[in-house]
Amino acid sequence: MTDAAIASTATGRSTWERVTSHRDWMGFWFMTPAALILIMFLAYPLGLGVWLSFTDAKIGKAGSFVGIENYEWLSDDTVFWGAVFFTLGYTIIASIIKFGLGLYVALLLNKNLPFKALLRSIVLIPYIVPTVLSAIAFWWIFDSQFSIISWSLTKMGLIDHNINFLGDPWNARLCLIAVNIWRGVPFVAITLLAGLQTVSPSLYEAATIDGASRWQNFRFVTYPLLTPIIAVVMTFSVLFTFTDFQLIWAMTRGGPVNSTHLMATLSFQRAIVGGSLGEGAAISTAMIPFLLAAIGFSWFGLQKRKWQQGGDND
Repeated sequence: MTDAAIASTATGRSTWERVTSHRDWMGFWFMTPAALILIMFLAYPLGLGVWLSFTDAKIGKAGSFVGIENYEWLSDDTVFWGAVFFTLGYTIIASIIKFGLGLYVALLLNKNLPFKALLRSIVLIPYIVPTVLSAIAFWWIFDSQFSIISWSLTKMGLIDHNINFLGDPWNARLCLIAVNIWRGVPFVAITLLAGLQTVSPSLYEAATIDGASRWQNFRFVTYPLLTPIIAVVMTFSVLFTFTDFQLIWAMTRGGPVNSTHLMATLSFQRAIVGGSLGEGAAISTAMIPFLLAAIGFSWFGLQKRKWQQGGDND
């Protein structure tokens, strides 16, 4: 073997050893399997969906490129805009109420209550029950003929006829929001409770000695320390609510008269039930800017809390 070949082999060996043993590269190798899984199950379907939104593909037909024709058609579709507005309203109202109730429940469970462990387990029940089972149960509760709510109000003499919960557009919307809140409060409460457990009692003691009231303890001690956790929890809450599908589809399937469609359910109806894959993909792609906005809001909110790491709070 010539000197050049030996030098080349040594250089190659040292380069490979450097790549496989350097700490930065070791992190890359450990991340590779997870990255491949994300690319396979997230990035590829996302890219395929975006591509389909620019085609006239249908079930059983590959379709051809049509540019932004699907988006132009959706811009004049009243059902689509109705789904957009209801999705935003559904997400904003449910997320705000879930946060308020979840924070209140977390503060209660953080106190020294009897049977505290049992109470925490009970609070989790709405969240751990499968969504479809919850939806079916509430579908019976809101049934126009056999509703336990209508029956109870009738027996008390408060109403003289059954309430059409899921047959009236506004009643159906309010019912769906209520059920989503019922399911989502435990997640917010338990997560915030975990954050409350990390707040040192000595901080409250020092604030109380300085004359702080209970509200001031919460405003100037609890809330600032919970801010990073609140940002993460609300991001997940908004994402879960915005992309909700099972609850809506199991209870109303977007009815009555398409009044309770979320963008996710309308996309499914147009793409799978209706067979227009391109149109359904366009509706799904239209959800991306809203989801990115929610993630960006949380990200910049976390970045501003630099005092948590000893920096200035810009």
